[in-house]
Amino acid sequence: MSGTERYDSCVLFLISRTFLTGELSRIRPFYFHYMAMGDIRLPRHMFLWSMSVIYMFAFASLYIQIPGLYGNDGILPARWQLRYTGKSLLEQLRDSPTLLWLGPRFGLDTQQGMELICILGSLLGLGAMVLEPLRNSIVFFCLWVLYLSLFQVGQVFLYFQWDSLLLETGFLAVLIAPLTLPRGGSPSRQHDGVTFWLARWLLFRLMFASGVVKLTSRCPTWWGLTALTYHYETQCIPTPLAWYAHQLPVWLQKLSVVGTFVIEIAVPFLFFSPVRCLRLGAFYLQVLLQVLIILTGNYNFFNLLTVTLCFSLLDDDHILSFIGRAKKAESKTWPEAVVSGLASLTGLCVCGLMAYLTVVYFSLDIDWEKASVSSHTAFTYHQFNWFLKTVTIPSIWIGVLSLTWEIIKAMFKCACVRGVFWKLTATAQWAVFATAAVCMFAISTVPYTLIEYEAQGSIWPAVARAHSSVARYQLVNSYGLFRRMTGVGGRPEVVIEGSMDRVTWTEIEFMYKPGNSPWFTGLVQRLLQGKRDVINLVQVEESRYPFSHSPPAFIRARLYKYWFTKLREDGSLPRQWWRRQYVEEFYPTVHLGDPVLESILSQHGLKDKGVVRRVSNALLPRALGRVRAQVQGLSGPSALWSLFITGLTISFLRALSSRAFRTRGPKPLPVELLGEKTEEAPSPPAPCPEEEEEEEEVGDEVEEEEVGDGEEEVEEREGERRVCH
Repeated sequence: MSGTERYDSCVLFLISRTFLTGELSRIRPFYFHYMAMGDIRLPRHMFLWSMSVIYMFAFASLYIQIPGLYGNDGILPARWQLRYTGKSLLEQLRDSPTLLWLGPRFGLDTQQGMELICILGSLLGLGAMVLEPLRNSIVFFCLWVLYLSLFQVGQVFLYFQWDSLLLETGFLAVLIAPLTLPRGGSPSRQHDGVTFWLARWLLFRLMFASGVVKLTSRCPTWWGLTALTYHYETQCIPTPLAWYAHQLPVWLQKLSVVGTFVIEIAVPFLFFSPVRCLRLGAFYLQVLLQVLIILTGNYNFFNLLTVTLCFSLLDDDHILSFIGRAKKAESKTWPEAVVSGLASLTGLCVCGLMAYLTVVYFSLDIDWEKASVSSHTAFTYHQFNWFLKTVTIPSIWIGVLSLTWEIIKAMFKCACVRGVFWKLTATAQWAVFATAAVCMFAISTVPYTLIEYEAQGSIWPAVARAHSSVARYQLVNSYGLFRRMTGVGGRPEVVIEGSMDRVTWTEIEFMYKPGNSPWFTGLVQRLLQGKRDVINLVQVEESRYPFSHSPPAFIRARLYKYWFTKLREDGSLPRQWWRRQYVEEFYPTVHLGDPVLESILSQHGLKDKGVVRRVSNALLPRALGRVRAQVQGLSGPSALWSLFITGLTISFLRALSSRAFRTRGPKPLPVELLGEKTEEAPSPPAPCPEEEEEEEEVGDEVEEEEVGDGEEEVEEREGERRVCH
């Protein structure tokens, strides 16, 4: 045998031995810290905990509003969506996948079924928030099914982008969460990086599409960089800070629009960067944008969901360093120093290039005398459309390469698992979840390509058919926030007025904005009828509702234009937040039995001709009625804060009790007895290498201190290898 053949044989022997004995865990490429993603256990826990809280908020807030929105006397009764046509249960579930079809089997009408679903969802969310074992795939699948059941009958009130995003993110949570029962499971989860990558891809689609649609819509305010001069006063529910943000100088508002475009269009490509510092920078920029939106406007749990998705850009090392528990820094070898320097240099070059392109394409110019920055778009719609055609398909291939890399890394980790049984288990899990990730990625390209017309033709027909077959389950969706800036020229506001004599009119003040929609007529009808459940949507406090003692005899609605007030010339604050101007009559004066009202109700299909199901006297309906009586009159914010503080308190008390138990635990056994027990006790299966890296490092340090002779250390390690083999 020649020297080359002997060398090849040795290499093959070492490789086979490495895969069989798990010694591949000893191979730790130094570039992982600077380029590839590190361990993601902490970001994954943060993601699942946040999803638990968001689910709890979503179910609890909807529970408070069910009687007024979907009850038998609500604005849009949900029972209209569940017409029993004689089909079998399976056919009904196929056409409209909702658990509410099962309500009559338990003596529940549609409203009671929705209330039961919300209670179960709130309790599951609270339990998962408090107890880590409940953050598993089974619980998150139940939460997803429950919210999908409500979505199917929610009509216009659940057709917002945050509802679609919650369903898509919630299904990803089923894949990301550990597939374990509350009391045990497999220690090998090498596929976590693959499933968690799907959250990063969703974040990319969400942010990139949100930035692109602002320009493809040809909205003059976005192209003129003046959108934020209207946004703060025209958004759905402004916060008090929105008034102050509206007072900022115009040049700063325009510069903020430029920053929004950069964060939403350019920065998302850094999510897949092999350079770790670029991904971390992208994380902080995205979180900064979401925090600013939260401070100036109320968009339900949408921004919380976006921040939750941003956790997919983090790793354990960064979180530990952020909270001051980073690992002890080690001296770098010269290859590590070279890779670290190259990563830092690459990050600086990318940041410099992005800054340069921003200055060029938005014509940024500093005016030192006026202490301002001028800006305007230096590209045309056709140039941007060419850019979009150029990057849409390549961005999908970037996702393909990134996902492939995660799958290969997960396969590498499976090979590192020690023990044949655990290696096979990890490999089987890897195969299943990698296949699921590839399928989810494939069907997500269908709604993603909606941002560019020609890119839709590049989707494989089989992928398009697969997307159509699962569309009813809301697994993947298209996104695009603030496509056009509404309210230019004043914020349109509908003011409802009631009267007892048609002479003196009193405005009905809403806690939240009602808006312009066909259901508005249903709202007017219920206010004339004096339905308490609907009135609670308007005002929970009876003292603030002018017709709390008897409903108004007449109702009309008038349209106004609203603007934020401005600072006074001396810089002091004005007495009012808003100023308004009357525009026109929005809704004619109507009363109960009015032919005009009846005609509008019939026109919009709001005339209820069905028979209301009699309330059952069974145990479950009576229990739901008692729960509803306890929370009657409770506002949404009060309910949400009560649940959240309760969850935090329970978690805090559990942490204290656990810490006290550790400090007051049983005394250790004598060394002699401990040694005897150790010899008889069977050794548990070895954990995956990534989970024991920190323990190995500590163990190596102890060995170096205790073993003085290098030969003894080598013999000890060889003995360990023989035992492992």
